[in-house]
Amino acid sequence: MNVQLQPGESLWLHWDRSHPRAQHWLRSDSGLSEFACNLLLEEGTRPRVVPLPGDELLLFLRGVNLNPGAEPEDMVAVRIFADASRVISLRLRPLRATDALVDEWAKGSGPKNASELVLYLAHYLTDKVDGLVVELSEQIDAEEEGIDNDERYTPDHGLMLQVRRRAAGLRRFLAPQRDIHTHLVRHPQPWFDEDDIRYWNELSNRLTRYLEELELIRERVGLVLESEHRRMGERTNRTMYLLGIVTGFFLPLSFITGLLGINVGGMPGAEAPHGFAYACALILLVALFQWWLFRRLRWL
Repeated sequence: MNVQLQPGESLWLHWDRSHPRAQHWLRSDSGLSEFACNLLLEEGTRPRVVPLPGDELLLFLRGVNLNPGAEPEDMVAVRIFADASRVISLRLRPLRATDALVDEWAKGSGPKNASELVLYLAHYLTDKVDGLVVELSEQIDAEEEGIDNDERYTPDHGLMLQVRRRAAGLRRFLAPQRDIHTHLVRHPQPWFDEDDIRYWNELSNRLTRYLEELELIRERVGLVLESEHRRMGERTNRTMYLLGIVTGFFLPLSFITGLLGINVGGMPGAEAPHGFAYACALILLVALFQWWLFRRLRWL
């Protein structure tokens, strides 16, 4: 592919990196070094920035997976080679940022050069994180509100564990991505627009805020589960306490009835006409004494 660019123009090429023709073009006709091609086509990668000689740049970014049937925290990757006049991006799964970019150009707006294009892609990927972080936070809010308003409310443990897992997955990729933006602020490329550097700094600050929110979400999940465990422990202890009181209350009465029920001679009151009434009165007196004693000991 041989394209003649006019001064001030930039070329953007977006490929499916799994396609054999895209891989062949990248290695044979793109003009990129073997080192750059190997990094762009390697199977596993993480967010990072790799400066290359000649004011060239490799960027590996991650974004929220908005494809149908996918988990949002199963983030999609976009790999970018950029210099002053050319941007080559590769993806494995569909990336909505590219569709949004084409829509912007169709409206007559959108990035005008390579610097703005790279910034636009990073900005779009960061924007989509905000909605997911808000969703996770709202799920925690609902569980905390349920616990505060109803003592018998039981949090959804499966949901809480899912929220914690999603927060950890997001944090795994957003932390190095924040470092990428910070690096570009401190070590900008010569072809970066001056205004774009401020936007890179803003993206870095936004990712820092998201990371703090995700860490807070993980702590709040722990507090919700800890609160539920504490309440379950209190209910168990209260139940065991009541069972202990009931057992202690009826133990002397059981002893009396068992003693009076033995079939041997010499039992007092066995021949008395009012013996049963005397036995009932004795049991009642013992019960009243136990009630007074338990109240005195503050067991009741």
